[in-house]
Amino acid sequence: MNKRSLLDLVSSRAVPRWTWTALAAAALSACTFAPNYNQPGLSVDNVWPVTPPNAGNDASSHAHALQWQDFVLDANLRDVIALSLANNRDLRAAAFNIEQARAQYQIRRADQLPTVGLSATGLRQPASDGSGAIASVYTAGLALPVWEVDFFGRLSNLKDAALAQYMATDEARKSVQISLIAAVASTWLSLQVNDELLGLSQDTLRSRDESLKLVALRHRYGAASELDLRLAESQAAAARVVLSQQQRLRALDVNALTLLVGATPPPKFLQRDKPAESGTNTTNLFKAIPVGLPSEVLIRRPDIQQAEWQLKAANANIGAARAAYWPRITLTASGGAVSGDLGNLFKNGTSAFTLAPQAFLPIFDFGRNEAATDSAHAVKAAAIAQYEKAIQVAFREVSDALVALSTLTEQLSAQQAQVIAEIERAKLTELRFANGIGSSLEVLDAQRSLLASKQALSQLKLAQWQNQVTLYKTLGGGWTDTIASK
Repeated sequence: MNKRSLLDLVSSRAVPRWTWTALAAAALSACTFAPNYNQPGLSVDNVWPVTPPNAGNDASSHAHALQWQDFVLDANLRDVIALSLANNRDLRAAAFNIEQARAQYQIRRADQLPTVGLSATGLRQPASDGSGAIASVYTAGLALPVWEVDFFGRLSNLKDAALAQYMATDEARKSVQISLIAAVASTWLSLQVNDELLGLSQDTLRSRDESLKLVALRHRYGAASELDLRLAESQAAAARVVLSQQQRLRALDVNALTLLVGATPPPKFLQRDKPAESGTNTTNLFKAIPVGLPSEVLIRRPDIQQAEWQLKAANANIGAARAAYWPRITLTASGGAVSGDLGNLFKNGTSAFTLAPQAFLPIFDFGRNEAATDSAHAVKAAAIAQYEKAIQVAFREVSDALVALSTLTEQLSAQQAQVIAEIERAKLTELRFANGIGSSLEVLDAQRSLLASKQALSQLKLAQWQNQVTLYKTLGGGWTDTIASK
């Protein structure tokens, strides 16, 4: 192509103004081939298998509306949780995943709009008249590369899918935070019980050492047999074993809590808050939560909302796959100055523009678009199954927590009665032994039973506390409906 023909092409001004208006209107009013979204059913009964003890119907007091600061009544535990939310690495990674998903959504949204940039080109080639001269053409100005005019909603559906994935990632972060709060609380509670058991083990060891000294003294003067002495030694050694175990368990709890928090917690935070220091009653570590109906509770859990957003993304991808059957219309344009002499490029009379629309309709693609559509439908069907499974898993988790809540209370009451009975039994056996009626074997057996019952009571208290945390977690506690569409 010679210089004159190229100049004639780029200097054409025959494109009317209504062309741009029509293209803009078409892009803004693009149709969509995505199926109408319908939220799947609950897939579980709308009643719990166990009647909740707090079956309030006030939605404003349910777990999803109760912030963790109000649920946790112990000040030191609140401080530990706050520290973990500021330093935990899993939570940081979840936050960065949100930033990545937000950037992907912004990329998809930008795909709907044209990209305009500065362009400069230079072309030198032999003249077509055979004279041997060199023809030159220089251009400079604004250029619009390939812009797809979204007549059939392909880009719009891809943008909607990216938005849904972004929202799903945000819900995933909420799930991570709720799980972190529950894990920190459970580990902190385990530490409290192991501290209590450690103190019990230390008291037991002191008592066993004193008993060993007494039995050894009685054995020296013939008042106790060799069997009594060996039994006392065995019980003292067993107490040392238990003490070492409790010291190890406490250290493991501190290590686990340090990992969850992401920093070393101050020693003060590792103990229960004292009512005298805080002016509050810390007998109850957590606030009671009205449960509500499954239809009110389950759909508010972040993991279920995450599954629903993923389902919406799959639904939008079907629209994008369907749009691939229709023509893809693209537009390339540029405007600026053109000249055969570089020195005269920006002088008057050198302005020009080009406009090159193109439409492409696939005819033979060997089943590529059909396979892509089938794949999108399969992904949606899998997303529906995952959504229904998420609801069923949540239903079971809440049901298990409710069952544990109803049985642990009775079990704890019975265990407390057993401890009281074992305390009285230990006193009576010691009194009998002091008066020469009972044997040291009876005393040691009573002490062993008392220790076991106290240990069981501490473990039951831990189970009850952790079940309260689990119930709060499974009810989706700590979040309100603050999601705003973008």
